[in-house]
Amino acid sequence: MSERFSNPSRLGLGLLFCVALATSATAPACSGGGSTPPAPDAAADAAIEAAEARAELDAALADAALDAEADADAAADADAATDANAALPGTSEGCPSDMVLVAGEYCPLVQQRCVEHHDEFEKDQAKKKKASEGGEGSGPSTVSERCMRYEEPSVCLSKKRTPMRYCMDRYEWPNQKGELPALLVSWGDAQKLCEAKGKRLCTEAEFNFACEGEAMLPYTYGYERDPTACNIDKAYRKREKKLFKYERCMKRPECKAELEKLDQRLPTGSMPRCVSPFGVYDLNGNINEWVVRPKQKYPNRSGLKGGWWGPVRGRCRPTVGFHKEDDYGYEEGFRCCKEAEGT
Repeated sequence: MSERFSNPSRLGLGLLFCVALATSATAPACSGGGSTPPAPDAAADAAIEAAEARAELDAALADAALDAEADADAAADADAATDANAALPGTSEGCPSDMVLVAGEYCPLVQQRCVEHHDEFEKDQAKKKKASEGGEGSGPSTVSERCMRYEEPSVCLSKKRTPMRYCMDRYEWPNQKGELPALLVSWGDAQKLCEAKGKRLCTEAEFNFACEGEAMLPYTYGYERDPTACNIDKAYRKREKKLFKYERCMKRPECKAELEKLDQRLPTGSMPRCVSPFGVYDLNGNINEWVVRPKQKYPNRSGLKGGWWGPVRGRCRPTVGFHKEDDYGYEEGFRCCKEAEGT
């Protein structure tokens, strides 16, 4: 029995003993020495006091038991969280428990040579070449450049690497394993949501490094494209109706139905191989993630990284920069970063 639990018991029992003595016509008072037996009214008062003391004792014991149970539950939850984090890749040292420490030497300029492209891209390139040779304009392409395999290893072209140390959410917002990642959220709204948690949006370089590691992997899981590792290469579904930001969309049946038709998200952390060298999940595919482009000005400070579930590039380095800060889409979400302790 804990000290917190036992002290009220001893005090309460002592009080009950004294009150019990006081109700006896022949017993001495608890204060020591003899005394005159109490009058009938005094005996009745003593009995009432005894009942009240007993009720107070029972309440104190009940409160102590509840507090002890709550402390035990909290300790169990803390132990479970520690055990769960211990079983996950990476470390949260210097970071909140729901974040991962990303630390090492980052290469700003990388050479990643593709040795095999997706058939769809190869056919599109051949079509454009034929049109150009025939003097015809090929027009803008709607086929994304998807590389099936890269030359190993990647090469750092920078003269000097940059030391980096920061924390990143382990999962896409809301950063809860098993939850669907947020979508239909603008860059500005994502920034505010991170700040409300004492965090911030990640920068373009922070996303790169967390995704590829010091080995500068083209994909967070390696050099070969693999739709069984991350949620990528799902068949494209054309949007036919206007969508609104998420909360507003959920209140409009037409918008909600359109989103359900388009949506191919998976719960965060549900693809265990889609994890970075630092232990961050789903940095490729599933949902495009808003980042900050530090050298840009409004409304171009926003960038999208990692790709989404569709047939797009879906790798670590590319940044989509034409989506403005106020834009939002069914394939756009985010996660947060913050400074690590001791940085």
